Amino acid sequence: MNNSKKNQKPDLQSSRRTFCKNTALFTAGMMLPAMEMGAMANVFNDKTLKIAVVGCGGRGTGAANQALKADENVELVAMADAFEDRLNGSLQSLQKEFEGTKKVNVKEKNKFVGFDAYKKAIDQADVVILATPPGFRPYHFEYAINAGKHVFMEKPVATDVPGIRKVLEMAKVAKANKLNVVVGLQRHYQNNYIAMEEKINQNAIGKIISGQVYWNSGGVWVNPRKAGQSEMEYQMRNWYYFNWLCGDHILEQHIHNIDVANWFIGEYPVSAQGMGGRLVRTGSEHGEIFDHHFVEFKYPGGAVISSQCRHQPGTWSKVGEDFQGTKGSVHMNDAGAASITDIEGNNIFEYRNRRDPNPYQVEHDKLFASIRNKEVISDAENGAKSTMTAIMGRMATYSGQIINWDEALKSDKVLMPEEVTWESTPPTVPGKDGLYPIPTPGKTEII
Repeated sequence: MNNSKKNQKPDLQSSRRTFCKNTALFTAGMMLPAMEMGAMANVFNDKTLKIAVVGCGGRGTGAANQALKADENVELVAMADAFEDRLNGSLQSLQKEFEGTKKVNVKEKNKFVGFDAYKKAIDQADVVILATPPGFRPYHFEYAINAGKHVFMEKPVATDVPGIRKVLEMAKVAKANKLNVVVGLQRHYQNNYIAMEEKINQNAIGKIISGQVYWNSGGVWVNPRKAGQSEMEYQMRNWYYFNWLCGDHILEQHIHNIDVANWFIGEYPVSAQGMGGRLVRTGSEHGEIFDHHFVEFKYPGGAVISSQCRHQPGTWSKVGEDFQGTKGSVHMNDAGAASITDIEGNNIFEYRNRRDPNPYQVEHDKLFASIRNKEVISDAENGAKSTMTAIMGRMATYSGQIINWDEALKSDKVLMPEEVTWESTPPTVPGKDGLYPIPTPGKTEII
């Protein structure tokens, strides 16, 4: 795995008009019923599209399932994962789901295990699903695009700034070569969010001046350390708690809500400042990441967004977004609801889940329909910029400093090693007390 070349800083300031134009391809037609979208899928031709999945955990398995349901004439032909047991478990699940069909056709020779396995799997396919821990994403994306493959990749798309620059570089290559790239920021494919974005464009709430975005929950899984397990294997099995692999939960989960703020405002922030730490998840099993973050993002047009995410059991939970404009307010719920109130608090618009299709499925339906129709979906640039927004928030909470976008984008601080093998020493290792070093505001150097 080669490291990122240092690229020239791209122009990342985008007006609402430019932002919405750039996202039009993946929002147009999103509110079509699922049956109509399925009918679109074979308009262009009936070639069998071969799929490879790289990263066979829960999300990779789910994405493969959705891809196989998105088009009549597709088949899964190759799989890759660092762990053989995870690959086999994923394959068995998919074989059971599609029993009696020819959609799962992964021969023994096309089951690839190891850190370089992704190359062999990608080589077999027309469409690639990238769902490994996000630290690997820039390198896998680079290989897939250079190989001429259409891509679905999960968010976030990197864990460090050099990775962001690599994804931005490859996004340009994908566009030039008319390759489809869908990023798993599925709210862009969710009807209530699309309906609200349309209302905002129609000036229903005026100019957005502030907002609050949330991913507050009780946290996620832990895989206990096993006797004889190497440090590399332990961290790979518990990738969520190590920044080189995950980037912290402000990046891995809260990116969804931060991305909505960017989308609705039509800009990317110019600066971030905030605070965070570890109050509940303090054991070695929780690696090096924080259990709470609070960030203020400032945008070029003057909007200020308060962002909070928390992994603390027994506390108030909320996943959603609220925005205040000069004429009214927006209230979003990822369960399918959305509403607008005027400046006096009167409800003037309400969207309830109308048996809407699952956005996780829709993003694959749209990907394969676009391939069939010789169209192009280009999510990679926004995926990289929203990932960068979350990384900038992490920089702010870890350092306790104001972080500026332009300065942050020049960072050469690499979290993801140039080469990873089972014999490698991970970038972070526990001390004599068994605990991993934790970022300390006021001391930790970020850029």
